[in-house]
Amino acid sequence: MSETQVGRSAARPRELFTGQIGFILSAIGSAVGLGNIWRFPGVAYENGGGAFLIPYLVALITAGIPILFLDYAIGHRFRGSAPTSFRRLGGRAVESLGWFQVMISFVIALYYTVVIAWALSYFVFSFDLRWGDDPGGFLIGDYLQVGDPGVSFEFVPSVLIPLVFVWAATILVLAAGIAKGVQRANVIFLPLLVVAFLVLVVRALFLDGAADGLNALFTPDWAALADPDVWIAAYSQIFFSLSIAFGIMITYASYRRRRSNLTTPGLVVAFANSSFEILAGIGVFATLGFFAFQQGVAVGELEGLTGVGLSFVTFPAIVSQMPGGAIFGVLFFGSLTMAGFTSLLSVLQVVSAGFQEKFGLSARQAAVRVGGVAAILSILLFSTTTGLLALDVADQWANNIGIVASAVLMSVVVLWVLRRGSELRYHLNSVSTFKVGRVWIVLVGGLAPVVLGYMLVSRIVTLTVEGYADMPGWYLLAVGWGAILVIVVGALLLTGMRWRFDPDRFDAWPAYPPGPRAGMAAATGSQPEGPTSNGGAS
Repeated sequence: MSETQVGRSAARPRELFTGQIGFILSAIGSAVGLGNIWRFPGVAYENGGGAFLIPYLVALITAGIPILFLDYAIGHRFRGSAPTSFRRLGGRAVESLGWFQVMISFVIALYYTVVIAWALSYFVFSFDLRWGDDPGGFLIGDYLQVGDPGVSFEFVPSVLIPLVFVWAATILVLAAGIAKGVQRANVIFLPLLVVAFLVLVVRALFLDGAADGLNALFTPDWAALADPDVWIAAYSQIFFSLSIAFGIMITYASYRRRRSNLTTPGLVVAFANSSFEILAGIGVFATLGFFAFQQGVAVGELEGLTGVGLSFVTFPAIVSQMPGGAIFGVLFFGSLTMAGFTSLLSVLQVVSAGFQEKFGLSARQAAVRVGGVAAILSILLFSTTTGLLALDVADQWANNIGIVASAVLMSVVVLWVLRRGSELRYHLNSVSTFKVGRVWIVLVGGLAPVVLGYMLVSRIVTLTVEGYADMPGWYLLAVGWGAILVIVVGALLLTGMRWRFDPDRFDAWPAYPPGPRAGMAAATGSQPEGPTSNGGAS
């Protein structure tokens, strides 16, 4: 059986990235998303400024990169999407964890697409500064037409039209497959994103007040390092930024050839992502420094330093006041659109791959069927007058509960219950130039679940006791906890469905502990070919 076959001999050949560059660009494209631009700068500013970089780097090294390597090892060794890989790793019960990750990605895709549609709209609005003198009123009233929390079937055409366009583009790319679709899109959009954002940053650095903005961001508050919440914020930022623990990197790694370096590209992806976050911080706060200078206030007195407020209220206000503002707006919202689109592709590829492998679908069939259903739900839920409120609540629960719970479960099940840490560490080292030591197992199986478990419990308590954003309790129950219920129930139902092909028959790697031949292959950096027994296959 060849390396590209999955399942029985009748199964369709497995797609592959064309090479290491294509994989790296796609992985960076997934990691670099909306959060890099609108979340990191504000989080850093609010948690010690320049001092925040210390816990940030500690979190990157002790949790971000180790869990990224865990995702790579699982996907590459077991040659499948998240459900397929977990099935081969530990059987049907563990397969449900893979479908849990697929359902998280599905829910996130429903509302993430809407934010990209907003960014695309504002890209067009930038040419004539359509938001006028009141960007906040324009966003809430004219553009989104926000109503009270509840169920609304009153669609907003200004959101609906770009949303349909984004979904159509996404489905077309996914239908083309990994190499001709996802990889090609990232090869095109990621360099464009970097160039556009570099131009934006350089322009921002020459604005009046830019130095004040950078001083506000990077002046260290060393006392903040004694605050546990600052360290939790650092782990949270790294965790959400790297696209780990909800199926993306498992899926991407499964499309790499058998003789593929894993850890070195992983380091490139991790540090490229962090570099872009710091670059975003420089660009955003240089621009905020200009805005504060124009207003005659300190940067800390400005409102809307993160999230939707930063991107769609504060930045339009800045663009309206700066020389050549239209060009700056085009660059900013163009960058936001491209960053969001490359990340969206990776999120939906998790869903597409899971359905392709379980139900024997082609990439085109999965893109049209799954993407079509997702597009309809996205339009019905998030292009109405209550779309902004539903998006905000769903995002809080899906990210802070769904993804964090997935990471904790994955670490505990793989490292503690199944005790596969040594096998996965061996796999990483057998194909990679950068070797990981036993400390990797300690970090993934010890530190990560403890820190993430604390984040999960504290967030659940906060959302349960204090609620969220002064919204009615019934609404949080229906949308927030309802999203978690949909994820769990969907995972269980999909786990119980019949496979189109036998998921336990695949071109497996040598069993662990390795025999003499496998040990020799590991020493030379190669792997023996041929289907041999594997601890996860039967």
